[in-house]
Amino acid sequence: MITPAPAMNEELETERLLLRPVSADDLPRIAALMADYDVAKNLSTAPHPYALADAEAFYAKHSESCARGESHVFALGRKNDGAFIGKNGLHATDGVVEMGYWLGKPYWGQGFGTEAARRVLEFGFNDLKLEKIVAGCFEDNPASGRILSKLGFTATETIERNCLARGQTVRCNMMVLTRDAFQRKQAA
Repeated sequence: MITPAPAMNEELETERLLLRPVSADDLPRIAALMADYDVAKNLSTAPHPYALADAEAFYAKHSESCARGESHVFALGRKNDGAFIGKNGLHATDGVVEMGYWLGKPYWGQGFGTEAARRVLEFGFNDLKLEKIVAGCFEDNPASGRILSKLGFTATETIERNCLARGQTVRCNMMVLTRDAFQRKQAA
């Protein structure tokens, strides 16, 4: 468990983004952005093709997980127009908290991934008092690896991780970030 169940109106802000709970209104947009194979192939549990029913299943699963205090899942919305552009979240499994995220392809390369992840890490370390957070990225997704490295994550191991969209296991670089390392990086 990460913490007791979060407030349903839990929101975080960055310079350009509002991170808020995922809502049922987001599901068509999630389905549209996740339908792009280039997005789905970088995630372990996203199927391809991805349809509205998949977004509904995601929403039901993560709503239950959030209610139990095992996850904090945020929709990423641009402040200037409210557009849903992706998601970021913290998920506890077997005592380990992992950060996972994705952005719709039209929003790649604009710094949104780093900006949102930094804010979610601040929330995890400062508000939830987590001592460490892990993350993984497939070896053939160097952009995600660059985001994690910029934030201070360090490599721990390479594992084989299932990728539902690809229908196979993929080499995944696992990384870790401690609260102390994150605070040092923020202060620098």
